[in-house]
Amino acid sequence: MVSSVLLCPGQGTQHVGMGKDLAETFPQACRVFEEVDEALTFGLSNLMWQGPAAELTLTHNAQPAILTHTLAVYSVIGSVLGPRFGAGHSLGEYSAYAAAGALSVSDAARLVRRRGELMLEAGKARPGGMVVVLGLDIERVQELCEACSRDGKVVVPANINTTDQTVISGDPDAVTEAGTRCKDAGAKRILPLKVSGAFHSPLMEPARLGLAEELASVSLADPVFPIVANATGEPVSDAGTAADLLAEQLTSPVRWASSMQRIARDAGDEIRFVEVGPGKVLTGLVRRIVQAKESVAVGSAKDVDKFMEAA
Repeated sequence: MVSSVLLCPGQGTQHVGMGKDLAETFPQACRVFEEVDEALTFGLSNLMWQGPAAELTLTHNAQPAILTHTLAVYSVIGSVLGPRFGAGHSLGEYSAYAAAGALSVSDAARLVRRRGELMLEAGKARPGGMVVVLGLDIERVQELCEACSRDGKVVVPANINTTDQTVISGDPDAVTEAGTRCKDAGAKRILPLKVSGAFHSPLMEPARLGLAEELASVSLADPVFPIVANATGEPVSDAGTAADLLAEQLTSPVRWASSMQRIARDAGDEIRFVEVGPGKVLTGLVRRIVQAKESVAVGSAKDVDKFMEAA
């Protein structure tokens, strides 16, 4: 029997028009959009469908938008998908917990909206930067980040996406120096990211503290299937650990490569990874991390129909 793994995308996959076809096609998906609009007390769905893009891209809008799109798809295919494990990239970890019944749609939407606000505030208080390093192994990237962290400035690996794709994050000068050193050490490309802060680095500590308070105020249940945590790369099955690691995630690296490897080991040979929500970023990453494993992205109404027909 094939085991399914739910993958939930993170920030950067938002786009104007996202999810509109789902709401128009599937009543259960439409209800997800309505529930989020009510929880946030403004028309997020209208912003998702009509823009403007500049406003949708703002961190505190993009995060609930991506979560909403993901949960709208899952509301249609979840019973057929029947995940054995779930995982989400950064923001997507909240979508995964909501899909697993640990968070209500309303609470998840309010949490990620507040998460975005806290991250934006932390980025304004202590501006930071992020750079993608392609074609250099994580151990070497780690060494160079440590060498460039001095005089009160810090740079760390933030997203370990594959064994040779790492995003580094921290104070702008330290990030720039580390990027240059990575290039000199043999990295194929160094790509600066347009972000509002140094996410998944110690610079997000104020946001972590604020988010921990928010998480303590909501009701979390044990997920009905394990969620592999970004901060540890280990499966989580209880609400208390989930709350702790969701807060810790803001200042810890996203251990995506090791998370996918762990799932592949635990789930066995008959396994399919299903990315639910906007974009196909995680589908591409998982194909590089665990070759020969089936992976598919389901984000549009057409994708849903195709998935359900094949189920």
